Amino acid sequence: MLSASRTPHTAAGARRTPVAVQAADPISREGAVSQLRSRPEVELREEPGPGTVALLIEDTLDEAALARLRRIVRGEGVRAVLVVGTIRENELLDVIECGVGAIVWRREATAHRLVQAVLAAGRGEGDLPADLLGRLISQVGTLHRGAANRPGAPSMGLAPREVDVLRLVAEGLDTGEIASKLSYSERTVKNVMHGLTTRLHLRNRAHAVAYALREGYI
Repeated sequence: MLSASRTPHTAAGARRTPVAVQAADPISREGAVSQLRSRPEVELREEPGPGTVALLIEDTLDEAALARLRRIVRGEGVRAVLVVGTIRENELLDVIECGVGAIVWRREATAHRLVQAVLAAGRGEGDLPADLLGRLISQVGTLHRGAANRPGAPSMGLAPREVDVLRLVAEGLDTGEIASKLSYSERTVKNVMHGLTTRLHLRNRAHAVAYALREGYI
């Protein structure tokens, strides 16, 4: 899923998603913690670790901020939500390929919106604002067109059903909706996504969509 229109619900006894808030300044961190503290869908942790979603808050993405992203996501192996004020065109694909699958604008960072993104990240799904998704598609399309005249670049390729699944992921459908649309079981959809992300060394659904766009499959 690469959309921002889901409403999270937690049934009695459902597993809570552990989340650790990381910010460059204490005011931003405490603000996010206070918004999340009363939400039953999440469980606050002091530090990110295995199975934890890291909620990373930045104003802009300078080199220091990008280094923090890479260290937390790649080094500690956690899933991440980035809350950011602005992203320049040349930074967007770097953020996605770093392994950040969910992004929230700081101006839209309500408790509901933060929980929504955290739950999506915890499921290994993507959650991008509509304007960022459009920019990502445009940027990757430009990269693909620029590479079209440079033959010889190897591609491991995608199977037709992988393309079908990724096309629906890019349209914002979740696992159940994709399964219904393609007459698959939800397990099959999850297996397709797991197979292609593992084979192509992709970090999450957003990265898989970026790969498919870059290679011209969708």
